Amino acid sequence: MLDAGADLYTGVVDRKPPVVPFLYAAVFRIFGPDTLWPVKTLALAAHLTTATCLLLLARRRYGPAAGLAAALLYLVASIGLSPPDAHAANFEVFMLPASAAAVLLADRRRFASAGVAVAFAALTKQSGGAALLPVLWTAWRDARRGGVVRVVLGFAAPFVLVAPLFGAGQFLFWVVTGSSGYLSLDGSWLRALGRAASNLAFVVGAGLPVVWAAWRGRRLRRDADLWLWLAASVLAVSAGTRFFGHYFLQLLPALTVLGAGGIARGALRWRTAAAYAVLSAVVFTWLALTWPQARLQHIRSVAQTVRAETRPGEHVLVWGMNPAFYFFADRPPATRFLTAGFLTNFSGGRPERQVAEAFAVPGAWAQFTDDLTRTRPELVIDDSGPAPYRPARIPTFEKFLTDNYREVARSGDTVIYRRTTP
Repeated sequence: MLDAGADLYTGVVDRKPPVVPFLYAAVFRIFGPDTLWPVKTLALAAHLTTATCLLLLARRRYGPAAGLAAALLYLVASIGLSPPDAHAANFEVFMLPASAAAVLLADRRRFASAGVAVAFAALTKQSGGAALLPVLWTAWRDARRGGVVRVVLGFAAPFVLVAPLFGAGQFLFWVVTGSSGYLSLDGSWLRALGRAASNLAFVVGAGLPVVWAAWRGRRLRRDADLWLWLAASVLAVSAGTRFFGHYFLQLLPALTVLGAGGIARGALRWRTAAAYAVLSAVVFTWLALTWPQARLQHIRSVAQTVRAETRPGEHVLVWGMNPAFYFFADRPPATRFLTAGFLTNFSGGRPERQVAEAFAVPGAWAQFTDDLTRTRPELVIDDSGPAPYRPARIPTFEKFLTDNYREVARSGDTVIYRRTTP
């Protein structure tokens, strides 16, 4: 939508900062909107950039072998998630280079630049601001008040420049204050803890030697900034208690540098770490090749039906949580809200009692109604299934469907409706 001229936070909305949306828009403008390989190539470049920063940081602190180990261990550990999380070009992937660069720059006493790097990380995803804690610690340790002031000024400058481009109020609402409900700790704790345990098991399983060496070779005072980095990252991953798999990528930079430092101190033999890394790479490559693709195939199948039932340029509405339907159908969204979460408060782990129109983003339903009146979507794809935001539980949307649409196709839990009113 940005590539088509929509304005971020007004023509299309998200709770995320602007870097990744505009990165995607630029890629689609250059290479066309029908391919993802350029984005995946950029994601690979981002991982390599993060690895390079970790190499330089660990080499400076623990020696050349530790530097190389930190880079390689990070690259191996970064695939140690469920394949849908590990292979997606998501916000965390593009956030980590700036986070790692910030800690590296602070270690080199370039405090203003470190502050700018943290800001860039936070402008990629809010949790990137976690790197500010170790950077401030290093600045205070090495340069006291002057270092802290340089970090703060460097951190503030990008926000002062960027916020007015979108309207300071809109930027503040969507990036900061409008996420308060999304970050609420009131949710289904059992489901959240189960997701946290399973995804943490992936991370620990992929990088067990790193975890062991980091703890066994710990030097809390000497490596205080790295442990603060890891602790701040744990808090960032835990914010909102959703614990999606890709969140755990944020733990890896600090963990792999600490692990490489532990190995350099003799906490683990290099040969053991290398052998386990090779084994981990083989296992997760096998997982990537054999992981079930049923959900993606379903989305593609529904998208094919949508293309067959509409003409290019006709708007469609997806009532669901996966904007990929729009991409694969190659049809423009009928609303600025690409997921139903903005209108219902639904998100992973949210209990049914907290999912309703009353919990929507303030003003969202009025804007949603205006969008649908203007675009008059030809099709509605209801992908809610039995989820708490299904039309039967959202009266305004159910009435909109009943008054204007009829069912024309069904695939599993996904129902396609065609407009019946002019």
